[in-house]
Amino acid sequence: MKDMMKALTAQPDLTLAPGEARAPGPSTQDLLQSEPSNAQDPALLTSSDAFLGDEDLPFARYTHQQFFDLEMQHLWPKVWQWACREEHIRKSGDFYTYDVGPYSALVIRGEDHQIRAFVNACPHRGMALTDAGSCGQGKQFIRCPFHGMAWHLDGSLREIPGRWDFPHIEDAEFGLDEIPCETWAGFVFINFDKACEPLEADLGVLPEHFKNWGLEDRFVSVHTVKTLPGNWKMCMEGFLEAFHVLGTHPEVIHTASWANTQYDVFGPTVTRFLQTVATGNPNETQSQAEIYRLLGYTDELPDGTTAR
Repeated sequence: MKDMMKALTAQPDLTLAPGEARAPGPSTQDLLQSEPSNAQDPALLTSSDAFLGDEDLPFARYTHQQFFDLEMQHLWPKVWQWACREEHIRKSGDFYTYDVGPYSALVIRGEDHQIRAFVNACPHRGMALTDAGSCGQGKQFIRCPFHGMAWHLDGSLREIPGRWDFPHIEDAEFGLDEIPCETWAGFVFINFDKACEPLEADLGVLPEHFKNWGLEDRFVSVHTVKTLPGNWKMCMEGFLEAFHVLGTHPEVIHTASWANTQYDVFGPTVTRFLQTVATGNPNETQSQAEIYRLLGYTDELPDGTTAR
């Protein structure tokens, strides 16, 4: 450990241009290309690591209410977001409520089996049509819990109680507010911006990179929710880098290569990092036997531990 820490804390080579610094030892691409089977997945053998700058971001981006409000005004209502999986809404009338900040969408499968998304608000007085975070099955129609107005599953008006008192309403103009909704590989995406680009433009290289993964045949087994006391970007960024492994997950540093993790930026909407396992860090030597032992390939467990 001392030798590794010495290597990791060594002074950087100041003669390198910005973005040229690399971990010592073999790169992720070196490791991937040494495994013949990876040739069957060309996506693994690509990289897109152009230097995009290393300027500091102001703390205000993570702490100031004003910046958060700007994000809620200009970001979240303008981007494609994963709302649910198709298996959440398998049959006609099955629905899923997706919420982000002050925005809410009702995703529902129609009688024609088409998946649609609507702003989760009654066009009469803005009452939420379904509760935040709720989902359900077999709706015959969508009814507002306030005044009882109802819509068909395709969003068209079904009925208005006391219809005689609303002569000014044209049925064709009083449907639910439909928003863009598209699917890819079993994932259902929505966008609150009706002028948005197609989902395909946002996905970029994802369909090509995951074409052999069969994601459309997967399903959600468990869904857990945890509220964290921090800005949404801070919560997400911990899953976008491997640098924290040394301090947060020291138990895996012998087997998971973090120092030479490959980071790729495939345009403004798709990023990726590749991290090899069972290889160790490039600046730390481990025998094959030690790697297998650390990965748990053994019939014996230390005292005080279980296989769970």
